[in-house]
Amino acid sequence: MGNTIIGQALPNIPWEDRAANCSEVLWRYSQNPVIKRNHTPRSNSIFNSAVVPYQGVFAGVFRVDDTRRLMNVHSGRSQDGWHWEIDPSPIEWEVDDPEIAPFVHRYDPRVCWLEDRYYVTWCNGYHGPTIGMGYTYDFKSFTQMENSFLPHNRNGVLFPRRINGKYAMYSRPSDNGHTPFGDIFYSESPDLIHWGKHRWVMSPKSWTWQSTKIGAGPTPIETTEGWLLFYHGVLTSCNGFVYSMGVALLDLDQPWKVIYRSAPYLMSPQTLYENVGDVPNVVFPCAALTDAATGRISIYYGAADTVTGLAFGYVDEILDFLKANSEL
Repeated sequence: MGNTIIGQALPNIPWEDRAANCSEVLWRYSQNPVIKRNHTPRSNSIFNSAVVPYQGVFAGVFRVDDTRRLMNVHSGRSQDGWHWEIDPSPIEWEVDDPEIAPFVHRYDPRVCWLEDRYYVTWCNGYHGPTIGMGYTYDFKSFTQMENSFLPHNRNGVLFPRRINGKYAMYSRPSDNGHTPFGDIFYSESPDLIHWGKHRWVMSPKSWTWQSTKIGAGPTPIETTEGWLLFYHGVLTSCNGFVYSMGVALLDLDQPWKVIYRSAPYLMSPQTLYENVGDVPNVVFPCAALTDAATGRISIYYGAADTVTGLAFGYVDEILDFLKANSEL
């Protein structure tokens, strides 16, 4: 495998081979959860977090809900992608304009290497949930930028390069609560401050695992066939929301155009740590590491809004699954 992902080799990608008795396209790390809820001294839960390669090792931004149940983001580092040192104190953002500095909450970060730095997007509490954005060069100091959109919005996910000369992002317009609806939209910007050219990408599908709302997950992965996007979809059951993971392939030059979209989910909450927690029945992907040389993909995902899990797959097998099970 390999040569399908357009990107760098990552020979030290955290990886576990598929078990002999497993036939799943994505398979779970046998020692999940890779990050437990009490990983830091005052953490109630650590989940929906973002990991990237950094200077030959790994770094990330982690959602940590503390024992007051305040939601915030913390920096972390790892030598191998398995064992993490997460700062027990939240990131202290440097902000030029005090107008956007007041903290309400921060959660569900994504991290994207773009041109010359690592950009962080998150759901930011600014008179309602919106897309916060900032950047770091070293995962020690962080600078906050202007919020990307008006409230209410969530799941802001940057593309790792410009599209036709413009920066690009997926997002999910929402409401002020636990949104019972949601489509994915595409937006672009000349400067990462002013966003426009909003394009509809895709909507939920009635009577399926993704019937209530959907949202982009990890940074889109560039392949020879299009942008590979892992996303979450939500079903409203008689016992509440159920979050599962799906996958889609989108046009390289017009990423609001869907080429393939998985009718069945790739992964649904089926293990104890995915079914039992602060919010039961949640699989929520936020980060994907890729090794272009071998086609390996490792996905970090939040489980039951409590812990962080790892899952693995090969890009060619995922694309084959997607093409064989697509429904637009």
